Amino acid sequence: MTTGDLINIHPTELKFPFELKKQSSCSMQLTNKTTQCVAFKVKTTSPRKYCVRPNTGVVLPGDSCNVTVTMQAQKEAPLDMQCKDKFLVQTVIVSDGTSSKDVLAEMFTKEASRVIEEFKLRVVYIPANPPSPVPEGSEEGNSPRPSLNDFPSHNASLFDDMSRTFEQTNEKSSEAWSMISKLTEEKTNAIQQSQQLRRELEMLRRESSKKQSGGHSLLFMLLVGLLGCFFGYILNRT
Repeated sequence: MTTGDLINIHPTELKFPFELKKQSSCSMQLTNKTTQCVAFKVKTTSPRKYCVRPNTGVVLPGDSCNVTVTMQAQKEAPLDMQCKDKFLVQTVIVSDGTSSKDVLAEMFTKEASRVIEEFKLRVVYIPANPPSPVPEGSEEGNSPRPSLNDFPSHNASLFDDMSRTFEQTNEKSSEAWSMISKLTEEKTNAIQQSQQLRRELEMLRRESSKKQSGGHSLLFMLLVGLLGCFFGYILNRT
C-alpha cells in the first residue's frame, strides 16, 4: 500500500497477466484518509496502450474508489517480460459538493496555494499460464527420469495389472495362431482328398469307356459272323 497525506493507494504496482493477443486488466483502490473531498487524476506514459476507468473522479471523506486499468491486446511479448510503462496518480483537495464532472486538468497544476500529491506506480507483467515448477537437482534441458522405486504403490499395482494383461494377451495370441495353423492344415488335407477323389473318378470314367467300346466290338463281330453264315447258306442252296 502506498500512503500519502490525502489518500492511500493499493496495490503499490499494477500487475497484468500477460498473454499475447488478449486484453488484460487489473485494478487499484484509492482511499480518502482526510475529512475533505479529494479529486484524483490518473495518467500513464503509454495512453494508447491502456484504458483507465475512471481516469478522474472525486473521493468523499473516508470513502474509497476503485480504478480499473485495461491493457490492450499485445502482438509481441517484451524482452524478459520487463515493462517500462509507468502510471501517475495525482490528488488534490477540492471543495465540498465537487463532482467528477467538475474535475478539470487545471486543478492539478502546481501552484503556491495548492497542494498536489503524486504517486508513481510501475507496471509488472506476470505470465497468464505460469510453467510448472522444475524439480530440484534437474539440469537445464534435462528432465529427471523417475525410477520404478519412485512410483507410488497404486502406480506399482497398475503396472502389475498391465503386465498380467499383456501376458494374457500373449497367451490368447498363441492360441489363436495354433488354431489358425490347425485350420490351415485341415484345409490342405481337404484339398488333397478332393484332388484324389477327382483322379479316381477320372480313372473310373476311362475304364467304363473301355468296357463299353469292347462290348460294341464283340457284338459287331457276332453280327458280321451271323450275316456271313446267312449269306453262305443262301449261296449253298442256290
